[in-house]
Amino acid sequence: MKKLYLLLFMVSSIALFAQEPVDYAFVQNMEIPGFKLYPNPAFEDVVYINTKKNGRKEIIVYDVFGEVVLTEKILNTQLNISRLIPGVYVLQVTENNHTITRKLVVK
Repeated sequence: MKKLYLLLFMVSSIALFAQEPVDYAFVQNMEIPGFKLYPNPAFEDVVYINTKKNGRKEIIVYDVFGEVVLTEKILNTQLNISRLIPGVYVLQVTENNHTITRKLVVK
C-alpha cells in the first residue's frame, strides 16, 4: 500500500512540475501591434493584413496538416490567396521581428 501511495505521489509531483508557466505579458509584447486580418472568413481572392506600422511582412500559410501552402513577402496590406482552396489555414505573419499566428478560413 505504501508503494502505491509513493507511486501516486511521484506521478502527481511530476505532473505538477512538468507544466511550464506562460508569461502572457511577454507573449503579448511579442505580437505585432495593431494587427488586423480581414475579411475572415475570406470569400474573395484577397485578404488584408494591417498593422500599426504597416511595414514589410513575411507571411507563411499552413494547411491543417502543417504543410506550407503559401509564402509571401508583402510591402502593402494585401495578400493574394487565390491559390488557396476553400478550407482552414494557419497564417503566420512576421513584421520587425514580431510574429503573430492566426486562423484563416477560406470559403
